[in-house]
Amino acid sequence: MDALWDNIEKLSAVCRAAGAHLPDGELKALQVGKVAEEAGEAMHALHGLKGLTTCCDDHAWSEVQNDLVGAVIAALLAMHYIDPTGARATFDEILHHRTRRGREAATSAEKPGHAVGRAHQARSTVMLGHEPTAGT
Repeated sequence: MDALWDNIEKLSAVCRAAGAHLPDGELKALQVGKVAEEAGEAMHALHGLKGLTTCCDDHAWSEVQNDLVGAVIAALLAMHYIDPTGARATFDEILHHRTRRGREAATSAEKPGHAVGRAHQARSTVMLGHEPTAGT
């Protein structure tokens, strides 16, 4: 993960230099907007893959993946713009918190009789966009 963040820091320096004429708050806001733009490009590629565009674009899963990676890079850059010294730690903390259900489900899978119910509960919670409460 260090190589990823090292590359994000290098790219951030280049991008910040290109936007040096902009106020810091505007640069941060534009980078957050870039995340949505990249995610939108992934959605457009997916629509093209499914034949749902009117512009007759042919797309492949590799294009969807490329645009998803673009969204991830844009998000990591936005985090670095917001807090250059704390982005790594913030990311690690949020990743740990948001992946807790997967770790718990993997642990439950090792216990006979618990995996199916907990996995279903975790999926339902994720699909609804809710964090489980303590003890669930």
